Amino acid sequence: MSFVWPLYLWGLLLVPLAAVGYVVLQRRRQRYAARFTNLDLLGSVVERSPAWRRHVPPALLLLALSALLVGAARPQRTVDVPTEEASVVLTMDTSLSMIATDVAPNRFDAAQAAASTFVDRVPDTVKIGVVRFSTAAEVLTPPTEDRDVVHRALDGMRPDGGTALGDAIVRSAEFAREPDTAESDDGAAAPSGSDPDDDPPLVVLLLSDGANTQGRTEPAEAAAQARALGVPVYTVALGTQGGTIEVPDPASGQLRSVEVPPDRETLRSVAEETGGQFFEAPDDAALEQVYEELGSRVGTEQEEQEITAAFAAAGAALLLGAGALSALWFNRLV
Repeated sequence: MSFVWPLYLWGLLLVPLAAVGYVVLQRRRQRYAARFTNLDLLGSVVERSPAWRRHVPPALLLLALSALLVGAARPQRTVDVPTEEASVVLTMDTSLSMIATDVAPNRFDAAQAAASTFVDRVPDTVKIGVVRFSTAAEVLTPPTEDRDVVHRALDGMRPDGGTALGDAIVRSAEFAREPDTAESDDGAAAPSGSDPDDDPPLVVLLLSDGANTQGRTEPAEAAAQARALGVPVYTVALGTQGGTIEVPDPASGQLRSVEVPPDRETLRSVAEETGGQFFEAPDDAALEQVYEELGSRVGTEQEEQEITAAFAAAGAALLLGAGALSALWFNRLV
């Protein structure tokens, strides 16, 4: 919790001072009663003393004072609110290694299912694009709010070829510098997002299971370009170290088993370089959990929300409670 006017919190020192004053006043009252009152006569007239009840209204008053003083400092809390006009690019590895069955039913089908879950979870105001990559990177759909278009793009992917990981990162991050155009004062077309701070936030969610084997850009160089554009890349390593696929042997033409472990180190370094986060998803259940977690993060941002009204209402309620109990028990206000 934070405060807009924290200096008002010094007023809370009044609360213990008031409590001490109340205790001193009660002791003086007891000494006065003991000095000037006929205790035998008082005991025969008064059936019972208020005991603990006489302390309840003053205690409520002190609590009310505390709440009102905190409210005067204008307290704030940090909450997650939907991010308007955010864009997410799902960057999907569709290389041949994705047919490995170490993730049931196979890596590719598990990735498709988890991506669909993610699309259904994020807020409707978040635009989602899809980039697939194998031997080359291809944009299946630019960021859009049309979920049907996104689902069709995901469903139409098929695994083949190698892994152009670096090219895929570059192509996905480039959406950050493709703003809509608006007319400038002189009538010429000018980019509406010329100020990077005014551009809608863009996040890349990259899922891959293999090392970079194709393309013109190395992953480290691509990560540097994404960082320069202010695009965080969240990476998910899919598969296990023991994952294999069957490929034809160039010499004999017969199928042979080839190991296709995920390149965790490269994916982790890409996430760290760009300010994203790295996830490990060795099976389909874990992969779905990763996308659920990302779906709860992407499309929201932290915002300070003032909660002064809550403390003011609590203070008023405590004041009313103190007055009501005092009137009920002692036929007078506090």
